[in-house]
Amino acid sequence: MKPYAILIAASLLAACASNAAYGPASKSGAMGYSSQQIETGRYQVSYTDSDPSRARDRALLRAAELTLQEGSDWFEITSSFTDRSEEGRSGGSSVSIGGSSGSHGRSSSVGVGVGIGIPIGGSSSGAVTEVLEIMTGKGAKPDRPAVYDARSVDINLRGTVTE
Repeated sequence: MKPYAILIAASLLAACASNAAYGPASKSGAMGYSSQQIETGRYQVSYTDSDPSRARDRALLRAAELTLQEGSDWFEITSSFTDRSEEGRSGGSSVSIGGSSGSHGRSSSVGVGVGIGIPIGGSSSGAVTEVLEIMTGKGAKPDRPAVYDARSVDINLRGTVTE
């Protein structure tokens, strides 16, 4: 019995630790990135993931990729927001109580049960989409907090992405 318990525990741990691969979303609302050019040098970039921090990092990485692809040096986040999907969320812990009774012939029985549900893995069942609107530029990076050097972002965040 003990080997089965260890196997189950290892499987649960592996499931919680797995990351979705970085890449484009297969459809609207799916895990991954999407980007759209709004006008010359201006884009809307989004990344959907189960982890808010990872969604933010990967949206920044996609912004850096677009900036470098168009031959620019830096990008500025002009607006951003986070959209949290409530679909599939359990709402936290739960306790349930149930009972039943029955009879068969001359005998009867009564059963009572109590169940406790504890979500494992935080908010992994809900999707988080980080949406950035960026403006790209060439030359020296302006000294403003929302301006990022595209090469630095690409180098620093690419190592955190599991391809």
